[in-house]
Amino acid sequence: MTENNNEELRPSKLRGVVFPKAKYGVIAAIIIIVVGNFIYYKDFLISLIK
Repeated sequence: MTENNNEELRPSKLRGVVFPKAKYGVIAAIIIIVVGNFIYYKDFLISLIK
């Protein structure tokens, strides 16, 4: 009974769409932030190593 109620809460156009798990989105966001910061601050990070 509860499964039917959960499906009815979603709009009719989104009922056939399969959404990924939230943890994969969090992992992807962290990776994007880390890679973006590394590219943006690449010169600074290289100067710290030398």
